[in-house]
Amino acid sequence: MISTGSTGGAGGSTGGAGGSTGGAGGSTGDVHDNPYEGLYGGDATHWAFGTAFEDPLATLGDTTVPDGVDPHDLASYAVMLADDALVMSHRLAQWCSNAPDLEEDVALANVALDLLGQARLLYTRAGTADPEGVPVLAEGSRAAAEDAFASFRDVGDFHNVALVEVENGDFADAVVRILLFATWRLALMERLRDSTDPVLAAIAAKAVKELTYHRDYAGRWVVVLAGGTDESRRRVLAARDALWPLRAELGATHPVEARMAESGAGVDPATVDDEVDDVLAQVWEAGGLDRLDRRSVGLDRLDRRTGRHGVHTEDLAKMLAEMQSVARAHPTGRW
Repeated sequence: MISTGSTGGAGGSTGGAGGSTGGAGGSTGDVHDNPYEGLYGGDATHWAFGTAFEDPLATLGDTTVPDGVDPHDLASYAVMLADDALVMSHRLAQWCSNAPDLEEDVALANVALDLLGQARLLYTRAGTADPEGVPVLAEGSRAAAEDAFASFRDVGDFHNVALVEVENGDFADAVVRILLFATWRLALMERLRDSTDPVLAAIAAKAVKELTYHRDYAGRWVVVLAGGTDESRRRVLAARDALWPLRAELGATHPVEARMAESGAGVDPATVDDEVDDVLAQVWEAGGLDRLDRRSVGLDRLDRRTGRHGVHTEDLAKMLAEMQSVARAHPTGRW
């Protein structure tokens, strides 16, 4: 499951060690030789390397596609939102052990895990809405939707916005990026709570609580750094200048988003642009920074084709090559 991808990698390693130790215990016939036995009571599924995972949507009720909503559009829309969350989560996970101090290391990891959880739910929703759209493994078999979408698509098949995929910079870059992304995604999710698809509505209701924390965490740091030393202020301004050109894409409406909004199941991102700008303006003002105009940066450089259309930077290709390497090497592996 991708829910154990980053943290599960560690869990997998620990599980491997547990397996070896357990093997040694088996050779002596004394279960007490296995130091992990007392921790999980003999039930290995407690750990990340277990195999009995619950359906992520099990608690969200009926997954039938509502009348008036195209199943393929619903799946495509869910994948778009999931791709945003997955890629942003991976970028933040790369901060593990690299943040300025332990507290921020944990905070960034928690934000990453929240987004990974959202990605799991949305990929699974895509799989229930349009099962035939789930990527097929090289051997012709199918993996769980969340694993298949995350690990068995090429870069051109991802539909995330560019903001989440560019390489990490310094800590100022991280908090400015979280602020831009969380402010925008929170505005979307607040409206998506009224989706005619009850599954998307339930996912959005959970996400709103998480994204509110993400936005406020990043906003406080932007204000602190902007009002700190000359160097911290310089870094915030540099991060904002570097990331702001990617802001315009957040309000660009893909045809799938337009159709989903028309059906009442989705949200047109253009409708939240003004709200997002107003929230960001409050943060800029609190930090003594000038307000920026999103209309000053267009999409001409991409001929108005964006990440939603599968147009990406080289940064995403490099990230996916690393992120997907184990799954691609062992497509039928069990963890």
